[in-house]
Amino acid sequence: MTLHRRTFLAVGAAVTAAPVVSRAETGWTPRASMPWPTQEIYCAAQDGSITVAGGLVRSAAGGLHINDRTAIYDVKADRWSEGPRLPQSRHHPMLASAAGRIWAFGGYDRRDRGEWTAMTDIWAIDRGVWAQVGQMPQRLCETVGLSVGDRVHLVTGRSPKGEANGQWNDQGDVTTHLVFDAAANRWETARPAPMARNSAAGAVLDGKLFVAGGRTVDGGGTGRLDRYDPDRDRWDTLAPIPASPATGRQVGGGLAMAEAGGRLIAFGGEWFEGRGGGVFAETWIYDPARDAWTAGPAMRTPRHGLAAASVDGVIYAIGGGEAASGGKASGLVETLSL
Repeated sequence: MTLHRRTFLAVGAAVTAAPVVSRAETGWTPRASMPWPTQEIYCAAQDGSITVAGGLVRSAAGGLHINDRTAIYDVKADRWSEGPRLPQSRHHPMLASAAGRIWAFGGYDRRDRGEWTAMTDIWAIDRGVWAQVGQMPQRLCETVGLSVGDRVHLVTGRSPKGEANGQWNDQGDVTTHLVFDAAANRWETARPAPMARNSAAGAVLDGKLFVAGGRTVDGGGTGRLDRYDPDRDRWDTLAPIPASPATGRQVGGGLAMAEAGGRLIAFGGEWFEGRGGGVFAETWIYDPARDAWTAGPAMRTPRHGLAAASVDGVIYAIGGGEAASGGKASGLVETLSL
């Protein structure tokens, strides 16, 4: 399998960035690697462990294989174990923790029409296996999934533009905002996001949802930062992530973000240029009190399509691709403590 996203993604122009005024004093530290390399993944943290499922892995023939494996990381032991297999292989399945369970939403699988067939299955780990729970109300992939209590918010992403559903360019960017009540197994809709984009990153801070970065098929990367207040059903747009000083490019899709110590930490992502591109090494730290981003320590191993989690104030960067598009899947795990 070969990814064709670089054929469709234009490179966004760099934006004017606020001056960088400070840097974190500590850097990224290696931890135990995943049992296998994988990219285009998300994760969920619960009870001192981090669960990763699905993704794309390099096959023996040299292409990319859609994965059905689950890996579970014990944070204190710094050790990975293999969990239950997904009922079907998936890349980009959105994982979330809510109502005491780990959930998986949608993602892409291979069907007769192609390897980017958007699926609507909802699975949850029950008695040590992934169980079918229901169906999403619509097809939504490359979304941001954030849990507030027992409610999982799925915001932005890509959905089929028409009846076609199988190829990457069958999907279009959306502002969709779905809310899943995990305790009641019920779906609702909330106010749409201010901007349609895919492959953004998100985190929850002080009960509010933050959606950062992402890209559009036509416009390339965006550093946009939007905040959603669930109590008021309201979106506000805040200071964007600065452009990369090293490349002059605006951070785009496939970045990751998590919250620690009352701040947001965003890192990674990829950019495209012609038939090539690159991966961002920068780490950006957002202070909500000042509505400002500052530069943190560069990633030891820049990656995109990686998973991010925060456990006890430590940020985990898990797996991802070390080259733009599907060139080099990684199993590396690195942490950042501020």
